[in-house]
Amino acid sequence: MRSEEAVNRAIEQYSDTVRRLCMIHLKNYADTEDIFQTVFLKYVLSSVSFENDEHEKAWFIRVTINACKDLLKNFFRSRTISLDSVMEQPAELSPDYREVLEAVFSLPQKYRDVVYLHYFEDYTAPEISRILGKNVNTIYTLLNRSRQVLREKLGGDYEYE
Repeated sequence: MRSEEAVNRAIEQYSDTVRRLCMIHLKNYADTEDIFQTVFLKYVLSSVSFENDEHEKAWFIRVTINACKDLLKNFFRSRTISLDSVMEQPAELSPDYREVLEAVFSLPQKYRDVVYLHYFEDYTAPEISRILGKNVNTIYTLLNRSRQVLREKLGGDYEYE
């Protein structure tokens, strides 16, 4: 079990990453909070020792993605409709940001993961390949295909790195 200081440091350092990843996968605030608690509880109870901060961050990303996938596979989840999907999105988002965010949310899961890790977490393709356990060339292909899909959805008005 980890010390209180280590847990507080991890929450400060990775809470935004875990929440954003959950929102991309689940599109639901309540489920995001559930997974957030689950991920940090696993961290508290885990005896894994990390080589460095990047290894620790990769662990949080992998555990978060797996927890989201487990929740989405749940029988009851597949038979319900989220109230958040019925309600409007928060008004404080700019129209351009909202449009891009909706386009990213509408991507197939395999594209959504690489787009999130590359553009929101600033990981390189080789780093993403290690995190997701996929070939580097596969990551480059997924990034290119996701850019094409986003360009079509957004009307070609947006430029990507």
